[in-house]
Amino acid sequence: MPMPKPMYRSTLTAVALAAAALGGPAFAQLKAPSSAGGKPAPAAAASPAPAASASTSPEAAEKEAAGRVAAAGWLSLLDRRDWGTAWETSSAVFRGAVPLARWMDAVPKVRTDLGALVERTPTESVYRTELEGRPPGDYVSVVFTSKFEQREIEEVVTTVREPDGRWRVTGYLTR
Repeated sequence: MPMPKPMYRSTLTAVALAAAALGGPAFAQLKAPSSAGGKPAPAAAASPAPAASASTSPEAAEKEAAGRVAAAGWLSLLDRRDWGTAWETSSAVFRGAVPLARWMDAVPKVRTDLGALVERTPTESVYRTELEGRPPGDYVSVVFTSKFEQREIEEVVTTVREPDGRWRVTGYLTR
């Protein structure tokens, strides 16, 4: 069953086109919370269908787990407000698409409005070897339900296994 493609309004603060979010268009973006700037909240994206894990090979399951760990670790950098390290440890594609100055300007504005993290739970993860517009490789997209002091959001983090064998974030969006 093909996964639905997320829909986003132009009111989102797009930081760059970088990676796929569970089979949808490739995005590495942040959006301001609905209370920011008096702009209306973007339309909710359709929830992707859960991946079938029964047919997942042990090798694919191991890669999915590694991508999930990398995604959670990267989010902890954002939670600590360590914006620079988060950018530095992201994939080469992400860093190329999202200049450091733009990242350092956009991320604090969005994350500060959320308040401190209260709880985060990974709700879905998908391993795949192909993403639209990207070369074949190992990719894992993880959806986290994240509860902050000010509101609850979904964070979608896409990781890629780079040539050195390390898993790095290649896409991030909130919805």
